[in-house]
Amino acid sequence: MEQFRLPKIPMPELTLPKAVQDVLKEAEEKLAHRPKLLQLFKNCFPNTLETTTKLMDDGTTFVITGDIPALWLRDSVEQVIHYVPFAKDDKDLQRIISGLIKRHMMYIQIDPYANAFNESANDWHWNTTDETEMSPWVWERKFELDSICFSIRLAYAYWKETEQTDIFDSGFKAAMRRIVELWKTEQRHFEQSPYRFTRDNGIPTDSLRNSGLGMPVNYTGMIWSGFRSSDDACDFHYNVPDNMFAVVSLRQMGEIAEWVFRDMDFVKELKKLEEDVDHGIQLYGVYRHPEFGPIYAYETDGFGNYCLMDDAGTPGLMSIPYLGYTTADDPIYQNTRKFALSKHNPFYYEGKMAKGIGSPHTPPDYIWHMALSMQGLTATSNEEKLAMINMLEATDADTGYMHEGFHADDPTIFTRKWFAWSNSLFSQLVYKAMKEEIL
Repeated sequence: MEQFRLPKIPMPELTLPKAVQDVLKEAEEKLAHRPKLLQLFKNCFPNTLETTTKLMDDGTTFVITGDIPALWLRDSVEQVIHYVPFAKDDKDLQRIISGLIKRHMMYIQIDPYANAFNESANDWHWNTTDETEMSPWVWERKFELDSICFSIRLAYAYWKETEQTDIFDSGFKAAMRRIVELWKTEQRHFEQSPYRFTRDNGIPTDSLRNSGLGMPVNYTGMIWSGFRSSDDACDFHYNVPDNMFAVVSLRQMGEIAEWVFRDMDFVKELKKLEEDVDHGIQLYGVYRHPEFGPIYAYETDGFGNYCLMDDAGTPGLMSIPYLGYTTADDPIYQNTRKFALSKHNPFYYEGKMAKGIGSPHTPPDYIWHMALSMQGLTATSNEEKLAMINMLEATDADTGYMHEGFHADDPTIFTRKWFAWSNSLFSQLVYKAMKEEIL
């Protein structure tokens, strides 16, 4: 196995925008009675801007994931999404976020199959044994359906919050067209797709079986995905939370096409694709569980086979309302949530210090801070929200930051001490609780 030696990219110090400084001052007042939680928030809320963000000379923004010097489409959006509500009257924040959106659209046009990109065409790659059509811009080329959905999520949220339309240039529309072409192709992966991916590193979940094509699927209307949001290969290649996210993205692109680009033919095309994907979810993505009733499966192949689990990464089953596909009180979602937070989910763990969802991406009995944050963000009761905040506060191993996974019995055993996405998601939950005045 030959894996790239991780270079260190110096990230220039960024002056925190005033809106971000104001949030930190607000926290000092509202969290004064909880000094450890206050310190965690003061560390985590600005962490993306302080350690991972670089303003480029071309007006774009480059955001590394933390301990890896590449920009993941998914991660970089979730690293900054908690700043969007404060961008309306802050030009510095607008520069940062709009710059990231523009860079995403550039990357999508370079290679819509890739999940992670370099700062320049420097030919750095996570692994040099990958057999796929690589570009010098691409750090990793695992096709994960959710990656592009996150790009649309950020652009739509930024537009709605700031009412700024300068991001919607010809490059943005070209990227939207590329997305639609890609997703239509991947509805019929085996018949039409040029995408293949294998990696010779001895890790089965890093490669697609069947000579890089993946396992067989039936046509359902859903969109095929090679890998999950954890960067692990899918078991069955219709990932249901990913396809839910795609439905939301298609609705958002339809709104942009109608109100910004005034392209009604494109609106109809987007609507037709949205309906096809959603029909596939409802017809093939619901499993009749003997204990919980109808639940959403994590994955299916359209042949009647299902993967019943949930993963700590977003999108996952827990995050369905967070993505905007349905509401937290939806009956099937509630059944699904009960399943995900039970021993029926093979990646749900309970230990001496915590209980929650982990991932096949990390060892058994490792719970992810992101899963606890998402459980809090999608909870319908204040009691559950507070329980998640308390658990997060108690499991930082006194580092002052969130991590990836930690052992359910001993939080001092953890993975990734610098993981900006986890810090940002935690910050979302705490700020939401601050505004709801439940702390």
